[in-house]
Formats: sequence, structure tokens, C-alpha cells
Amino acid sequence: MRVLVVDDEQLARERLVRLLQKLQPGCECWQAANGSQALELVRQHNPDLLLLDIRMPGMTGIELAAKLDSQAQPPAVIFCTAYDEYALEALQHQAVAYLLKPAREHELARALASAGRVNRVQLASLGAISEPLEPGVPGQRTQLASQTHRGIETMPVADVRCLLAEQKYVTACGRDAQLLIPDTLKELEREFGERFIRVHRNALVARAHIVRLEREEGGPWTVVLDGVSQRPVVSRRHLGEVKQRLVTD
Repeated sequence: MRVLVVDDEQLARERLVRLLQKLQPGCECWQAANGSQALELVRQHNPDLLLLDIRMPGMTGIELAAKLDSQAQPPAVIFCTAYDEYALEALQHQAVAYLLKPAREHELARALASAGRVNRVQLASLGAISEPLEPGVPGQRTQLASQTHRGIETMPVADVRCLLAEQKYVTACGRDAQLLIPDTLKELEREFGERFIRVHRNALVARAHIVRLEREEGGPWTVVLDGVSQRPVVSRRHLGEVKQRLVTD
């Protein structure tokens, strides 16, 4: 099997390659960081299968799949997604093989078994759901999603008060719930930089939900947020910037 992994995140690509080589020993794998690179590698190597990120800068995965569909013998496609449960239902309805990020071994095995050529009707439907985004903010999700033992769980980004990194996961803290998500703080800061401000290497807080900065005698500065008990610590490194941003907000 010849497989091309297309994702703008290097760690995500490398993870998929490792899983592929475990499930399909001897498979040939190539990596592309964007749609343009992918088109060139498809031309050079004629892969049997693409593992294709949906949301990428420039050419999206849906747009790339549409370009490949014009070929006489296009490769099979597995879409990789971080969509919420509603978009996942739509993907399932269209019978398109997909993976929820971060991919698990058994999920990749299932997707490999069901992967096939994506037809034009499916592409048109996927295009209609491929941007569950904030109005006027390209590439920005409105929901954070995570796969748990209960299934796919989501939290609206607007409800998130803070994002706290612990070990391998980030916890999104809302008024009534918490959600472990697979994203890194760096990825979240890049996507939601206008909504959240970094206060510590392990914490982002929602600017709209900041009540005040507070400091007990002899202790560190913390952020008081409406509706939650969590009070993220503000590091010395970020304190000046945080105060400045609060003044200008």
C-alpha cells in the first residue's frame, strides 16, 4: 500500500505514519504539509490512499479532494477531523471514511477498512459542513471536541473560561463542565489568540470572562473568572503583558 499523509501539523503526520506502519507493515508512506505539496507528491508517487486533514491553511482537505476527483483513478481518501458531533454525524451520513483527531490505532484500522473514492455528491455535502467557524474569523472552530468513553463530547468555545495544560491533555473549563481535549495550548493560542490570553506557560484565559486580577499577601497573581472556581496563576513572565492587555480591552 502507498499512502500519503497530508496535515499541516508535523506531529500529527508522524503519529499517523507510525500507526500505519504498525497496521500495514511494509507500506510506503509520504508526508505533505499542505495541499500544493500533496498534489506534487500524488503526481510523483500515485498513492493508493490519502490521510487528509480537513482544516489546513490555504487549500483545505475538501478542496484538495475535489482536485483529485478529476483524475482518471483518484486515490482513496480518509479525512482527519476535529469536528464536533454534528459534523461527525454528517460525515457518517455521507459514508466517508474519517478519523477524529488524535487518531487511535483501532479507529485507523476501521477507517482503512472503509476507505474509498470520494464522489462529487459527497464532496459537495462535505463542503457545506467543512467550515463550522466563527463568522468572519477564517479557520476558527466554534466547538471544542473530544472522544470519551461516552462518545463524542463538545463544548462551545464561547463557554470556555480557561484552558489548562496538564500532562498530555488540556482541560477546557466552562461554567458547568470540564472537557479534556487533544489540542495543545500552542495550537489553541494560535487559533483563538484574539479570544484567549496566555497568563502562564500552562494556562490560557478567556478575555471576555476575566473579572479581575487578584493577589493574596505573599502569593502569586491569579485571574478571577466569572462562573468558575479555577483561578489560573499569572507567571512573572506574563504579568506585564496581561495587565497591559486588560487595560486596553
